[in-house]
Amino acid sequence: MPSEKPRVVVVMPAYNAVRTLEKTWREVIANDIVDLVIVVDDASRDETLRLARTLDKVVAYGHDTNRGYGANQKTCYRLALEHGADIVVMVHPDYQYTPKIIPAMASLVASGLYDCVLGSRILGGGALEGGMPWWRYVSNRALTLVGNILLGAKVSEFHTGYRAYSRSLLERLPLDANSDDFVFDNQLIAETLWLGYHIGEVSCPTSYAPDASSITFRRSVQYGFGCLATAVLFRLAKWGVVRSALFPRPAA
Repeated sequence: MPSEKPRVVVVMPAYNAVRTLEKTWREVIANDIVDLVIVVDDASRDETLRLARTLDKVVAYGHDTNRGYGANQKTCYRLALEHGADIVVMVHPDYQYTPKIIPAMASLVASGLYDCVLGSRILGGGALEGGMPWWRYVSNRALTLVGNILLGAKVSEFHTGYRAYSRSLLERLPLDANSDDFVFDNQLIAETLWLGYHIGEVSCPTSYAPDASSITFRRSVQYGFGCLATAVLFRLAKWGVVRSALFPRPAA
């Protein structure tokens, strides 16, 4: 007897995404495996939330105040679990990442081989051709190298915003202990490795279109230092030098 199909929920942390939200949503629901889409609007200044509430198969939720990218994801994952998700895929509604590889990412999680799958812009070698600024590409490669060394990993990119998680992993991650800002993404990967889970990757083309959201250079620098701090904290916690709510004992 065939096993029951896992419930796949796609979450979109949104901010001022009214121009690209519907285009992204159309490609997301074109994947037959997607059961539900959750859009969390972080107090946008445009009509993102109003538009989200008109779309089919969408649960739309809005923050009263702008809480930050990490806080937005915390709400996304909480709602996804409340709606019975077995697999949660996060894709940004700015269409920087194509929703067409959602089935590939979800299937790797469903197979039981990986509890976390990343959509990597680096694996396919087309990041720069897709419009990634050269300074961001260089910093991405440098931070990923340092992260692999300190975290004992071998992934091509730590800094993609395209991820798939199993329910069991999300339930174990200390989400509330993490930052409400952009470094939240990096902390989740570090915690996944801390808990002993394996991370898979799928090559993902990317497009830095004018409508795509992007953080400023100053915020990027802050994010970079936050990633370095997370990696160092991980290593010190591994050695038993410090204790952290991000990396509770015992490590896997």
